[in-house]
Amino acid sequence: MTRRTRDRWRWLLWAVLAVGFLLVNFHRVSTAVLAADLTRAFDTTAAELGLLHASFFYVYAALQLPAGVLADRAGSRRVAAAGVAVMSLGVAWFALADSLAAGFVGRTLVGVGGSVCYIATLRFCANWFRRDQFATMTGWTVAAAGLGGVFAATPLALAVAAVGWRDALLVTAVAGAVVAVVVYALVRDSPAKAGFDPVDGATPPGRTVDLATLWRNVRHVLADRETWLLGGMLFFVIGTNFTVLGLWGVPYIADVYGESVATASLYVLVANVGFLLGPPVLGTLSDRVGRRTEVILASTVLFTLAYGAVFVLVTPPLPVFGALLFLALFTNGGTVLAFTVAKERHAASASGTVTGTINSIGYFGAAVFPALMGAVLDAYWTGETIDGARVYTVGGYRVAFGLATLTGLVAVGCAAWLHHRTSTGVNDRAVPADD
Repeated sequence: MTRRTRDRWRWLLWAVLAVGFLLVNFHRVSTAVLAADLTRAFDTTAAELGLLHASFFYVYAALQLPAGVLADRAGSRRVAAAGVAVMSLGVAWFALADSLAAGFVGRTLVGVGGSVCYIATLRFCANWFRRDQFATMTGWTVAAAGLGGVFAATPLALAVAAVGWRDALLVTAVAGAVVAVVVYALVRDSPAKAGFDPVDGATPPGRTVDLATLWRNVRHVLADRETWLLGGMLFFVIGTNFTVLGLWGVPYIADVYGESVATASLYVLVANVGFLLGPPVLGTLSDRVGRRTEVILASTVLFTLAYGAVFVLVTPPLPVFGALLFLALFTNGGTVLAFTVAKERHAASASGTVTGTINSIGYFGAAVFPALMGAVLDAYWTGETIDGARVYTVGGYRVAFGLATLTGLVAVGCAAWLHHRTSTGVNDRAVPADD
């Protein structure tokens, strides 16, 4: 079969995997729209709701390194199909939960299944696309997650208003089961397994990474200082963005501006559009100009300025708040270049391992910050409730956005240190794993 046919086919297979990752992000940020419903259903405080939301991220973060090793060892097809299937089971469990404890179990299962989808998709991209296309493909993969966030905003709010949150989630569980079957039926781990010639610069087709190579890759990845700089930067950026976008953004608008959940979700939708557009735009820009750390550094600075403006203004006009949230999520497209930087520092056989490692560090931030911000808001709760949901004060939200600004400053520090080491050649002394 021709090269043109191969190139068209790989986009179809990537799209199938991307739909699975779209569902992952839908579920990990859906809590923002569901916050009031979950508070009433499980009678939670802000801290408890934060922990329920974060239960996805704790297991998601913990499994990223094993997910990377598994993707390197078993391939994208089986890993992604199994992951989407388990995630869908967890969604169904969560939708039927009758207690907070049962909700934790369901949400944790969602995290277990979802933990492998991103890494499996990037492993697929490493096999099917050239190295100078990887940042672009990473951007498009994250854009698929952004689209999932769009669906988890106003469309989800409208669905919940029409049929209730439990039935709305059950529908997505069925959709996920269908996606799992399609992934297993269509996706192939490498061009060779689909009957095509290999792509120059990718892992040789049909090769299985042996355990000795996997262990050597893990040692090199964990010993590389840049792994921790990249992961630390993502810890603060991902932790903050997913806490605001996935949990407290909608309650903030409802509490401070007195808007309905449906209206508040429109502004979170705008932020998700930024999450959708930023990665492909900045990833493509990075591939074309050949710059990585400069884009990462600029993105962390803009991220910090966006949340800093909310902290200073406290209650900016809603359109301004929407624009600032859009900017904070658009710049996420620059910070995900961390995966490209990490991949370029190691051999192709370590692609899943290194991306899984820094993704793990990053998503521990998304596990920590929801409960932390929830504790801040609980400290400023006046005792007022509306329809069984707690209402938090402007002062509490200001402290929360102050915390978001502080995390941005630390992220800038990590990005600046990384850029310095790259521009001075210090990190060239790192020894990549051998194929």
